[in-house]
Amino acid sequence: MLTATTTTLADDLGFPEAPRWHDGQLYFSDFHDRRVRAVTEDGTVTPVLELDDSPSGLGWAPDGALLVVSMTRRALLAVRDGAPQLRADLTALTRFRANDLVVDAAGGAYVSSFGFDLLGGGSPEPTVLVRVDPDGGVSVAADDVVFPNGMVLTEDGRTLIVAETYAARLTAFDVAADGTLSGRRIFAETPGLAPDGISLDAAGDVWVATARTSEVVRVREGGEVTGRVTVASGSLSYACMLGGADGHTLFVCTAPTWAEGGPRAGRIEVARVDVPRAGRP
Repeated sequence: MLTATTTTLADDLGFPEAPRWHDGQLYFSDFHDRRVRAVTEDGTVTPVLELDDSPSGLGWAPDGALLVVSMTRRALLAVRDGAPQLRADLTALTRFRANDLVVDAAGGAYVSSFGFDLLGGGSPEPTVLVRVDPDGGVSVAADDVVFPNGMVLTEDGRTLIVAETYAARLTAFDVAADGTLSGRRIFAETPGLAPDGISLDAAGDVWVATARTSEVVRVREGGEVTGRVTVASGSLSYACMLGGADGHTLFVCTAPTWAEGGPRAGRIEVARVDVPRAGRP
């Protein structure tokens, strides 16, 4: 089993989330700073976008537009030349904050949401996973999911894996050509963990940021843990992404807490792993 410890690539961040390796850089959202940033493998951080809302999930449409989830507005935005425009209004299908995002090869997107008032101390309850078609049409892709969070699509685009944070499991679906989901099944139970952001590797295993611990775990279908990466002391792991020039760098978004107003100690941490990235994002 692979074991490793991270080093810090970038620090002095608010709360980094939704890391995406794209065009030689790691893009990520900073919830609390209300910005999207990018960082190179040498640690150079540059601004990409500033919003009047917290950004979350990121992806790219086939035409190159950056897609960004606007959390409290509960909307999917398309950004061209630095100007965000509304791609889809998600308010009719969501109750609380919109969250993460994965975009398929045709430009269709799956968007997760909180489903309950997390910030107000509400109790977890099921919600839906939203599908946004390339033309902006919105529909329910799956129901009865408990805090759907990070998502990945397999290399062939035929399987979607969703982290259900408050159900402590990864759930898989078959994906049809039109983006509809079926064949729901448990990919892996993650007892004691709160699976948040996830990333798929070429062996079909999933790296899982755990939200409650100072590590990222690699999970095989069925639940076997096949790797562990420890992050900096005092930090928790909230999202991860395989990338780098050769696909063997695991980027981890860490912070002491997700709560706004906490210490400004968000980081992007990195570790080298044996199996490279695969699939989307």
